[in-house]
Amino acid sequence: MSLQLRRKTHESVVYIDRDSAPRILASGMDFILEDLPVGTRVIYPNPPIKGLANREAAIRYALNHPHDCDPLFAQLEPGMKVTIAVDDISMPIPPMKTPDIRQTALEILVEMLHGHGVNDVHIIIAISLHRKMRPAEMKRMSGPKIWADFYPDRYYNFDAEDPGNLVLLGQTRHKEPLRISRRAAESDLLIYLNFNFVPMNGGHKSVGVGLCDYESLRAHHNPDVIRASHSYMDPAGSELARVIGRVGEIADDHLNVFHIETTVNNYIFGADMGFLTKNEDDFSAFDRMKYEAMRFAMNKMPRPAKRTMYNSLKSNYEMIACHAGRTDPVHDRIIAKSMEQYVVPIEGQCDILICPVPDMSPYSINSILNPLLVQVMALGYHFNMYRGKPLLRKGGTLILHHPCTDEFDHNFHPSYIEFFNRLLPETRDANVLRNKYEEEFANNPSYVEMYRRGNAYHGSHPFFMWYWGEGGRQHAGHVIAAGAENAHVPAMMGWERADNLTEAIAMARSYMGSSAEITMLHQPIIAIADME
Repeated sequence: MSLQLRRKTHESVVYIDRDSAPRILASGMDFILEDLPVGTRVIYPNPPIKGLANREAAIRYALNHPHDCDPLFAQLEPGMKVTIAVDDISMPIPPMKTPDIRQTALEILVEMLHGHGVNDVHIIIAISLHRKMRPAEMKRMSGPKIWADFYPDRYYNFDAEDPGNLVLLGQTRHKEPLRISRRAAESDLLIYLNFNFVPMNGGHKSVGVGLCDYESLRAHHNPDVIRASHSYMDPAGSELARVIGRVGEIADDHLNVFHIETTVNNYIFGADMGFLTKNEDDFSAFDRMKYEAMRFAMNKMPRPAKRTMYNSLKSNYEMIACHAGRTDPVHDRIIAKSMEQYVVPIEGQCDILICPVPDMSPYSINSILNPLLVQVMALGYHFNMYRGKPLLRKGGTLILHHPCTDEFDHNFHPSYIEFFNRLLPETRDANVLRNKYEEEFANNPSYVEMYRRGNAYHGSHPFFMWYWGEGGRQHAGHVIAAGAENAHVPAMMGWERADNLTEAIAMARSYMGSSAEITMLHQPIIAIADME
């Protein structure tokens, strides 16, 4: 098939020819221009689906027309105990401009509950083993009214290390336990408000993961389950989704759970920076001028100022669907809508996959993308953004592009520092790490205290992040860190290093052959490669 014909396969798939402009790589906190070899396939995000005209009306309609259960108002009685559990700050990335969807939904829910005489209401942020959100972050997410009425006694972070406020609901036939928030378990009604940003979220994962403790989580957040998940971004082919489904059914069997799931389009940037998600061949003169001005300004900034600016980015995401009711029918509809936005049909696997890594992840909001998070973004999320077959052939070469700075946030990621500097020099084997060290970190009194009283991720969290990259690590024959500022971080990860993308491609071709098929995921992007 000629390049001329291949260019027309899908609007989000472009093959580089000699007349194409260089491509923009989002690498760390910088956007750089790089020439790609002729024939390289570049996958861009699909155009945003048009957002719903009235977000509030869509939420109210969902509450009044739920799937497989009575409308929410019909389930309410004066004097009930109701708990609203809500997703944390990890989604979406970047955080959306206010009002957040969760603010809109919470205000509607609280108004309805109070209107039906329900005053015993708690709002719990379902962080599981993520870091606790800070007060300012909580206020921004919920809005000032909910904050003033509920914080701190009735609007708070879940605590997975508070044994007095946890209750065991049961275990699956595979001996997978589910221990969750006592307040949620003892409520007459548990409402879960989900922000579904990627297909692995929502559904049974909401209650079964968001409100569970370490022992419950480690039953499925482990290397064996991840290796058996051909893509954890494709629920139909994910062992992780199947195990969490079993655990989540325990919650549905024991509790009265009313799910609310929302999903958004991929309208990240407004008109000022929208050119970053466009095909460079379609840039206007004004687009090019804006890019050059941005690149000039960022090149002059010191890293701390650049990081502050990057963390201040807010997205323009628009809600494209909202469904409510029982777990499975709600989640199925949300995933279907999400796939409409993200799926890009792809013909043929590649030998070399290029993944620029922007300085953002679900676990680095208002923080630093440390080396373990670079790893999970490249070998975890970007590698798994497929259904059917992986985009990269088995044994192929994955090139990530990121400066790979040896920096960690001591407040948010303290256990990551020890994991990186003490454990990785000994072994990168996920099973050895799990069996030998995971429980030590999970039960470390200092890490438990920093999780409970501070804003640290749980001591076990870096292990889960390492397991999250297991699929890509086992699949790729070589991993090359292009643009890495040092040799230390790539060596610790078991990667090779190249000064720039051109050098990395030459290295990859020496492994895969000069005629190797090359594909690049144009960042920032959320796309599911649907392998035909």
